[in-house]
Amino acid sequence: MKKTSIIQILFLAAIVFCNSVYSQSSKKDKGFVIKNGLLELSFDPMSKSFTLKNITGKNVFVKSLETNTATGIAVKNQITDPVFGKGTSLSVPIANEATLFFTLYPGQPFVFIHQTLINNSNDTINVKQLNPISFMVDLQKTASDLMTLGTGGLLAPDKNPGSYVFLTTVDPSSRNGVVAGWLTHEKGSGVLFSDVKNNEVEIKARIDYGRYLLPPGKSGVSETLVIGYFDDARIGEELFADALAKQYNIKLRERSAVYCTWYAEKNGGAGTEASTIELADFAQKNLKKYGFGVIQIDDQWQDGGSYNGPTRAFDRVRLTPLAERTENGKTYPGYPANYKNGMEPSARAIKNAGLIAGIWWMPFARNHQDPEYANRQHWFAKRLNGQPYETAWGGTSLDLTNPEVQDHIVYVTKKLMGWGYDYFKMDGLWTGTVTEQIYINDGFKNDSMGNCQPLYNPLCTQIEAFRNGLKLINKTTEGKVFLSGCCISQNMRSFGASIGLVHSMRIGPDFSHEEGIKTGPTRASRLYFLNGRVWWNDPDPAMIRESGIGGVDPTSKGVGDLQRSRMLPTFAAVTGQFYLSSDWIPDLPAERLEIMKRTMASHTGIARPVDAFDKFLPSIWLTTDKKTGTERNIITLFNWDTATTTISCTLQKAGLKGKAYYGYDFWADKPLNDITTVSENLPQQTCRAIALREKANHPVIVSTSQHVTQGMIDVLKEKWENGVLSATSKLIADDIYEVRIAGVGEYTGWKVENVSLANPDKNVKISISPKVENGWIRVIIQSEESKTVNWKVNFNKTIK
Repeated sequence: MKKTSIIQILFLAAIVFCNSVYSQSSKKDKGFVIKNGLLELSFDPMSKSFTLKNITGKNVFVKSLETNTATGIAVKNQITDPVFGKGTSLSVPIANEATLFFTLYPGQPFVFIHQTLINNSNDTINVKQLNPISFMVDLQKTASDLMTLGTGGLLAPDKNPGSYVFLTTVDPSSRNGVVAGWLTHEKGSGVLFSDVKNNEVEIKARIDYGRYLLPPGKSGVSETLVIGYFDDARIGEELFADALAKQYNIKLRERSAVYCTWYAEKNGGAGTEASTIELADFAQKNLKKYGFGVIQIDDQWQDGGSYNGPTRAFDRVRLTPLAERTENGKTYPGYPANYKNGMEPSARAIKNAGLIAGIWWMPFARNHQDPEYANRQHWFAKRLNGQPYETAWGGTSLDLTNPEVQDHIVYVTKKLMGWGYDYFKMDGLWTGTVTEQIYINDGFKNDSMGNCQPLYNPLCTQIEAFRNGLKLINKTTEGKVFLSGCCISQNMRSFGASIGLVHSMRIGPDFSHEEGIKTGPTRASRLYFLNGRVWWNDPDPAMIRESGIGGVDPTSKGVGDLQRSRMLPTFAAVTGQFYLSSDWIPDLPAERLEIMKRTMASHTGIARPVDAFDKFLPSIWLTTDKKTGTERNIITLFNWDTATTTISCTLQKAGLKGKAYYGYDFWADKPLNDITTVSENLPQQTCRAIALREKANHPVIVSTSQHVTQGMIDVLKEKWENGVLSATSKLIADDIYEVRIAGVGEYTGWKVENVSLANPDKNVKISISPKVENGWIRVIIQSEESKTVNWKVNFNKTIK
């Protein structure tokens, strides 16, 4: 008989709050068990512990410890949440007249946990930090066989420094695990910690408020924690992201490839008005039709005094005399003789090219030393010692609860929009949380949260003030501006607090820091489940230049040869994450522009790291798209190391259920037959993107040449009927489009009769390679215009 699967949870805190507002039914019936078809929650009044059982019958559970925080009998409540609807709760009184709630909603694979707090004293309560929950995880393996994955990466449970927002405990051999995550981030910053006790994994949940003031007679609610068990913890993380999107009613904005001026080896920084116009003209003629959409001007365009990091007069353009310019100080509008009213002509030139104009700024920090703020020192947050809250490079944190500051942010936001900018890169966001800069920050690090005086509105927490600042920008832009956040690695408090309020987020430090080529993919891999659900993960530019920048490759100090240069663009493309470029595009050789053309567009499939729980930086990704009714798969192998490495994966491990597949190696332009496993000996820092199509008893489309995802973006329909393979494809003007079809010739007995367009067009040329190559044919289509065409190949069945 199989052992019953359970999750048992220990609750150790006396005070916890929740941000959800619940309407309880007037009728309460005493009870100790609630169910929702997926989970069963019960309360043991003798041990005063709660047990969450996974009722699918799997042998996986989380064991509880006793707790004395419960002071009464559990009560069953029928509740209605404004987001998740009707649910059933078990509530139990705990210390200080608070109540602990465990809620199950139909169809939700998580238990939702929150607690109320009531201040019945005559004094204001200051809640700095809460340690509400602790539970023991038992996946029927010893702790030494388990791993934890959080913002600090894949680490042994007793080596993990702590994770912001979420923490997954997993058995890498089976992928089953427990996902815990903070669903809300309204007033506090949720963190999760892991440890090992008696060879079992213990998870501790904590909420950091810094300062949460609760006046006499007032009540509060906490952030909501969710916990669930999953046969594949990757799916659990994705469902957690779906719950976040539901909680915050997130509707993703479409994104396109972005050019960021900052890292460019020529015209870097902010560039100049002249270079921006040149870039816009080049992009319109050569790259726009491939998915290029935004030119974003970075730091150094703005005016202001130089005190600590960037200048911060974001309502004015810097006009530096030519004699005073330095290579790092070249800023808009170019040379004074070419001055044409500052930033507006640049935005206009970008828009005239059919592109979106983007601009960099820091919304939540200024320089308190600047003379223009001499009479506005009350705008700044203060440390406990009374000094303005200043951090290295970040400048001085604005007090976002001050109405004058709010008016100023609205003014600058409208100014940038008035110049014509519809894309904001908002840097140094952490300054709005009034916390220290901890760069580079992934796993938990102490940032002395609360080391500041009460804000202008003392009842507003630091996280609440930060969110209100972002809400103000959202309200002012009225949905007309794409809001790109940057970056959570400066201080991870901005991670959860930004959810639902930005469209994309830099999830790691600058490309030029740490391990160069690994920097973005490392964070983008461990946070992959947020991408396309909560926001677009921005791993920083996908560099392809030959010279590169320091730190990309330890041996060459640069991006290096052509194969190495495909790594980052391919990663962004197959994982579907935010695509940025920061090479001076007009000077790139044709073969490097070709990399951009084949990687810039975005697919809408599902991408998962196959070895997410096996490696600190996963090397195998499976991308799947079924939207057209035809399943298309790309398995991509990445050798991030500086030595030749063999990377192997069975199709079953990847998640493919077929017995045998055709394959096509995109960058090698090479067909592959009879694939049952994928194994490649990859040179240092190179990749393979292999399309996989399950074998059938007739010819099938395996790959196309337009994009590295090989048909996911451009093949809209494919059909086989009575010896005819027909398809609908999106063509790019003047781009030679090649379709690779397998299952023909002596291998299968299918012989090509002819290839044609369903509706002939004189502007569209179509042909077929005259030679059948090892059971493959290539159909070549070219159009003078970008358009969608219907084409077909007629086959005859010969006797084998």
